Amino acid sequence: MDLCDNGCNACLQKLCAHKVPIFSSLNYKHLKEITKLIEHKTYSKGDVLLIENDLGDSIIIINKGSAKAVRYSQDGREQILHVLMEGDFFGEQFLFSNQRASYSVEALEEVSICLLTKVEFKKLLSSSPDIAMKVIEELGNRLVRLENSMKRIGVKSIDSRIGQLLMDFSHKYGNKTEMGIEVHLPLSREGMSNYLGIARETMSRKLSQLETDQVIRSEGNKIIVILDEAKLIELSEM
Repeated sequence: MDLCDNGCNACLQKLCAHKVPIFSSLNYKHLKEITKLIEHKTYSKGDVLLIENDLGDSIIIINKGSAKAVRYSQDGREQILHVLMEGDFFGEQFLFSNQRASYSVEALEEVSICLLTKVEFKKLLSSSPDIAMKVIEELGNRLVRLENSMKRIGVKSIDSRIGQLLMDFSHKYGNKTEMGIEVHLPLSREGMSNYLGIARETMSRKLSQLETDQVIRSEGNKIIVILDEAKLIELSEM
């Protein structure tokens, strides 16, 4: 774990480009002041950014890369709660209480973060109500996503859950090409199965069937191309 080589200038460019939603309402002068308070760190793939039950004192923003928020059962099974990408944050539970972390966060690839202590972040919230509203809005969205995820697991069929997950990934990580929507998957096949609470073999079989039906095409382990978006949407809504 090393200090980020890019430093404050690179972080300021990100913030000014409004890639961090909670800072999108701030002007350049205010952003410049914030960068003086930020600590920068980088993590390699597989590194742990936060350990469940830790008592932290900072809010952490993903500046580059992606990570997963996870819990582990007593028998070691992984449950993925969220996939965190550029602009997402975590550690909000440390801001106003001594609550311990309810999940761990692990890097899915090389990750650069911006770190603000809760003391400095509280000052920021007091001076910029717009940021406080953005934080509340994002936490509300996160609850909705979690509720939808739980609903998918409890109610929808496996085919529908997989279809919805692929559509979610296409919106976040997809790029339109002549062949279809190219999606760089943030999770492995095993990670996706853990996210949906199904067996890895089931996930592999269902994805193979989607390929046979020419709904998707795999290009290695990390990329799929959605060939028939309408069919995938139909599947996700079943």
